[in-house]
Amino acid sequence: MNAPSDLTPDVASHLRCDVAIVGGGPAGLMAAEVLAQAGVAVHLFEAMPSVGRKVLLAGKGGLNLTHSEPHEPFASRYAGRRPQIEPLIRAFGGPEVRAWAQGLGVETFVGTSGRVFPADMKAAPLLRAWLQRLRAQGVQFHMRHRWLGWADGGALRFAASAGEVQVTARAVVLALGGGSWARLGSDGAWVPLLAQRGVAVAPLRPSNCGFDVLRADAPVGETRRAFFQELIGRTPTPAVGWSPHFAERFVGQPFKTVALSFTDSQGRSFNRRGEFVVTATGVEGSLVYAASQLLRDEIEAHGHATFHLDLLPDHSPERVLVEVRHPRGSRSLSSHLKSRLGLDGIKAGVLYEHLGKDGMNDPVALAHAIKALPITVVATRPLDEAISTAGGVAFEALDEHLMATAAPGVFCAGEMLDWEAPTGGYLLTASLASGVQAGRGVLAFLGSGA
Repeated sequence: MNAPSDLTPDVASHLRCDVAIVGGGPAGLMAAEVLAQAGVAVHLFEAMPSVGRKVLLAGKGGLNLTHSEPHEPFASRYAGRRPQIEPLIRAFGGPEVRAWAQGLGVETFVGTSGRVFPADMKAAPLLRAWLQRLRAQGVQFHMRHRWLGWADGGALRFAASAGEVQVTARAVVLALGGGSWARLGSDGAWVPLLAQRGVAVAPLRPSNCGFDVLRADAPVGETRRAFFQELIGRTPTPAVGWSPHFAERFVGQPFKTVALSFTDSQGRSFNRRGEFVVTATGVEGSLVYAASQLLRDEIEAHGHATFHLDLLPDHSPERVLVEVRHPRGSRSLSSHLKSRLGLDGIKAGVLYEHLGKDGMNDPVALAHAIKALPITVVATRPLDEAISTAGGVAFEALDEHLMATAAPGVFCAGEMLDWEAPTGGYLLTASLASGVQAGRGVLAFLGSGA
């Protein structure tokens, strides 16, 4: 979707420009648009053969552009970074995103969940129209240019197919993404480069991620064996994953119409209905992603986190106990649970996984497990598998225009900033808004005569 670099071999070794943008995701493209609209000559550098790859992937199931909910609940989605993100989405929030899309010829609609989508649900037409407009505004794209940091003289260094390219710019916008989905271009390789310049960077961590579960038959907490292993310098590895029997039958299947509740050691709580999927080693999916920040932080602090799963959220505990205790005659327990409560398949399977035969034959224990089945997770899935990234450039290292105080003229935007949000439109809206803010910051910086 992009034209090749406009640099010719004889002049490619060094380029001078007003503004260099590094990264062709939503934040970088939006910063380019703000600057180009103001008449600034913009050169955008992208390591991949095309821009917007993560947006295209996100759009495969329908591109969630933003959310229609009022500002207050919208802003609350950014949790601890609300003070930093809220000014950005006040300037460019949900209504502005919809108006921007309409300006590209893309109509939007609000789904039943309040999420906002393009009328055709697709990402490609929007991205194509956006790139056409940027090129018409004079933005020059340089594909397959991987940023390597700074040369001794302060120029940006890029690895390109024809060799190293150096770029001297009056201002730079870094929009390099986080560390998830490295194959799409955001591999976190920029972290040491900024740290070397004195820019504070919080460690990158998975966000909106899946988890490995503790084997149901594995003990939680310190055992005498684990204590001895620690004494001799060997950290015990907890047994993770499902039993072979459960995994063989249910990996890839969803838990539907369940409720997940969790309260961490600091008293922060989560309780929501939804669905998620069983993986080879644990759990992932929308309901798990929604609780992932609390679960991740608890694991980091204590080594494990236990959430509770309500398999029948429309049934009261009293009703469940009555139905479990109902005489079943000659019927098997499985047939009884299916007949009286509609419990079968993966829901019945996970009960057997955690209770065993003895627990399944204890009506009180079974009824309690149906309404509050404890599932312990002990590790996040790797960063590269996560939907998004926590950590990144600390807002405390930036001014109100997103310029690094340790590197004047260098602005940061998008997911490489230290914030996180639920999946979908919240991520995209804040990324776009940060691009707007960085672009406006560059204009102020250039206007100051720097």
